[in-house]
Amino acid sequence: MKYTYTEKKDTRSGFGAGLAELADKNPNVVALCADLIGSLKMEKFIEKAPERFFQIGIAEANMMGIAAGLSITGKIPFTGTFANFSTSRVYDQIRQSIAYSDKNVKICASHAGLTLGEDGATHQVLEDIGMMKMLPGMTVINPCDYNQTKAATIAIADHKGPVYLRFGRPTVPVFIPEDMPFEIGKGIMLQEGTDVTIVATGHLVWESLVAADELEKEGISCEVINIHTIKPLDEEIILKSVEKTGKIVTAEEHNYLGGLGESVAGMLARRRPTRQEFVAVNDTFGESATPAELMKKYKIDAAAVKEAVKRILA
Repeated sequence: MKYTYTEKKDTRSGFGAGLAELADKNPNVVALCADLIGSLKMEKFIEKAPERFFQIGIAEANMMGIAAGLSITGKIPFTGTFANFSTSRVYDQIRQSIAYSDKNVKICASHAGLTLGEDGATHQVLEDIGMMKMLPGMTVINPCDYNQTKAATIAIADHKGPVYLRFGRPTVPVFIPEDMPFEIGKGIMLQEGTDVTIVATGHLVWESLVAADELEKEGISCEVINIHTIKPLDEEIILKSVEKTGKIVTAEEHNYLGGLGESVAGMLARRRPTRQEFVAVNDTFGESATPAELMKKYKIDAAAVKEAVKRILA
């Protein structure tokens, strides 16, 4: 495999490291948290810039309103709470106070998807990408590992307009080079292939690379693309790939309704109809279990990617 790893880290720690770096780099960056400092790894930012941190408490809707107000003064607010509380609980405030008026607020959401695990279905969220990508002007980013999450956190500070940055709780392989530039809206070709295109996001990028490596041993050549930015979608990298392979598998830790797969399918329907298989959660809520157990049960692991590839090639 071209990409290997020597350690595992949680992507939320990548967010914390990026935010701490922004404390030094950009005096306009401010951070807000809804009583989850440790979970969002915001301690280093607070150590470096305590006067630019606001503990809002368990009042997520107020946090979004305060962030919108701070953005009017020229500050760049980064809000921090779980993905479920960053979207479902505060959707009206985001729509009315942030998206509608194109406020420069960065909505940073940890514990996304199923892999927060034992916290159970009430804290898991599998519809957040769909909710956020439907808001006009909202950029939606879902990085794949610690290094990419850190780079994305730093990059969105320079982006004008609202951003939804999604990351997770579990430790996952760190395989993206630390010095790889993060360009919003530009997918990354991780591995070239000829038989099928695999387009993945978030934790499913590594699972897709594992699946592609195993399939190569069976004589199946997979092209693997990391789509870290779901909106705006890098249409050209996907179109160029499917022109070659003629088949595509999308892989994500999200409901198949509203996620990356649906964005890709809509784009392909308009520009180049292509056979597609979805690796995603099948219109259901999760439950309490370990991340690995949940990924296996809900068929969003490397084995599920392999099955999807074989279905589309059958």
